[in-house]
Amino acid sequence: MASEPKTLQDAIIYFADPDNCVSYLVARRWPDGTVICPTCGRADAAYIPARRVWQCKTRHPKAQFSIKVGTIFEDSPITLDKWLMAMWMLANCKNGASSYELHRATGISQKSAWFVLHRIRLALRDDQSAKLGDEVEADETYVGGKTTNMHRRSKRKMQAMQDGHWGKTIVLGLLEREGRVKAAVAPTRKHYELHSNIMANVEVGTTLYTDEYDGYQSLPPGTFTHEIINHLEGYVKGRVHTNGMENFWSLLKRGLKGTYVSVDPAHLQAYVDEQVFRFNNRKDLDGQPLTDSERFDMAVRQIVGKRLTWNEVTGKVAATPLN
Repeated sequence: MASEPKTLQDAIIYFADPDNCVSYLVARRWPDGTVICPTCGRADAAYIPARRVWQCKTRHPKAQFSIKVGTIFEDSPITLDKWLMAMWMLANCKNGASSYELHRATGISQKSAWFVLHRIRLALRDDQSAKLGDEVEADETYVGGKTTNMHRRSKRKMQAMQDGHWGKTIVLGLLEREGRVKAAVAPTRKHYELHSNIMANVEVGTTLYTDEYDGYQSLPPGTFTHEIINHLEGYVKGRVHTNGMENFWSLLKRGLKGTYVSVDPAHLQAYVDEQVFRFNNRKDLDGQPLTDSERFDMAVRQIVGKRLTWNEVTGKVAATPLN
């Protein structure tokens, strides 16, 4: 068997063999080599090589299952080589990969490519339960079209909304220095939304760096050491700055404006999660840059237990909440 891929070209050649696809996914899904039936949990399923499926020894519906069952790939007629190529591209391309790019590269329809990428973005969504600590930068940004490019009728419509942000979508961000970033779409950037986001995601006692925006004021006294940089006076004052978050916003908007061009606000959180995954997995625990194959490996390990249907992604039914 050929060695595991290190580059996109290697991946295309390696995953062209369906057996390589299955073996690669099995090694990540069941690292100890024991295949677990996704329906009943039995651990002695027999593999049928001719069909690349397993047969559970307990009689029940769906006793035969493939590697796709219980993952983002479930019920997809698209072959694993195309799925894994798309995942490699999305996990490693700094500016993302558009559905039209995937459509041209793989031959699947643009509509299917769009759906594939959204399912992969669900897999890339990291566990964000752990709070940030030590030194944390907090900032927010607006995502939307430039008003200077709008027709005057559209400008008047935006002005009439009187929402304080010209109809753009707000994203709140928190960055742990030399660590992780958290970013979430929010309905407003008023103080109660900012405070709620900070209290839920930052450890008490953390040094918090923000700009001079009034919304960051009046945090509960004694909760954080709050340092403020006034951008009217400068952008850096010793360790007091929010340049780390500004860097993340730059990466996010480069992908949104350059690759995706137009993103529906309903789907914006998925695109934010995609960029958060690449940013948080740019280095290993020793501070060394991760290779494309290592980042891809991490993405593949996150495909299990996540499901996104067409009706959910198009808003026809409510999405199933993550566990």
